[in-house]
Amino acid sequence: MTDGFRPTWVDVDLDAIRHNARLLRPPGSELMAVVKANGYGHGDLEVAAAAIEAGATWCGVALVEEGLRLRQAGIETPILILSEMPAGAEAVALAHRLTPTVYSDAAVDRLAEAARGPVGVHVKVDTGMHRVGLWPPEQTPAFAARTQAVGLEVEGIFTHFARSEEDERTTGEQLAWFLETVEAVRANGVTPRILHAANTGATLRHPEAHLDLVRPGIGLYGIEPAPGIGSDRGLRPALRWRSEIAAVKRLPAGEAISYGHRYWLEQDSWVATVPVGYADGYPRQLTDRGEVLIRGRRRAVAGTVTMDQLVVDCGDLEVEVGEEVALIGRQGSEEITADGLGRRFGTIGYEIVSRIGQRVPRRYG
Repeated sequence: MTDGFRPTWVDVDLDAIRHNARLLRPPGSELMAVVKANGYGHGDLEVAAAAIEAGATWCGVALVEEGLRLRQAGIETPILILSEMPAGAEAVALAHRLTPTVYSDAAVDRLAEAARGPVGVHVKVDTGMHRVGLWPPEQTPAFAARTQAVGLEVEGIFTHFARSEEDERTTGEQLAWFLETVEAVRANGVTPRILHAANTGATLRHPEAHLDLVRPGIGLYGIEPAPGIGSDRGLRPALRWRSEIAAVKRLPAGEAISYGHRYWLEQDSWVATVPVGYADGYPRQLTDRGEVLIRGRRRAVAGTVTMDQLVVDCGDLEVEVGEEVALIGRQGSEEITADGLGRRFGTIGYEIVSRIGQRVPRRYG
């Protein structure tokens, strides 16, 4: 859609993406740029291209459709689908050289039937995340041997950490279990070329987990995986979300604002309407909790966040139509981060940026 009318948009700094990719790639390891969920709301095609320019040698996606989108845009880097694909997608995925993840006999059999030549797969091992993967890990040697026996190549084996940004003991235990599992796989006659385990937290905090490849997701976008983790290493936020004031009113003390009249002005105030709402991904849960920046000053979101608009209590600050409003980003000495916005209603920066809708144009620089 055009970005020439409604004054609400996202700026994505591709230099920041490139900087973060270089910072996160350890010496001696490859880097997989995880660009699922439209590049965590930043734009999958643009982020993938920037990360590859900066040295990423793989891309990671959640869906077959996401991998196809990258291929159709001309991205030739190996692409790993991070979970098993749905039944029926095998032929299309293999035709577009997407690398499958497997952890069930049914998925292996479907891939073997669809394959028209050598196919590399990555085996996912559950070492404690308990979302997807082989459990218990002791099943892995026999599973890997069976996978190769039906004509597939076990190119990689990987796991995922549950608490790498906050808990050294749990992460250490998961890594040890993973490495023991890999040794058992090798002893059983299967030799994977690529071992990987490190998400952003482990890439930053656990060099012993770097192995052959690291898989940073949120860190690639300059967002901390947990408060205080990453910014001290020089990660640079890549996304700014901005709008402009569309209407201004002077209202007396005691006036109530927006649906439900849940917000009452404590003094005579200037109030500004901003053309962004929950249909754009600005959380309705930030009703009476959110803040924006206007002229470098924090101002409260007043009343219920509506589908297309929100209202800001500017107090005694006499603002004007057309002035910039920062939803995420810096104005002057003040900054609203994705994490900071998320903490206001009990979520994380990942969710904030990933939910910014497609009707908000992205501009790249």
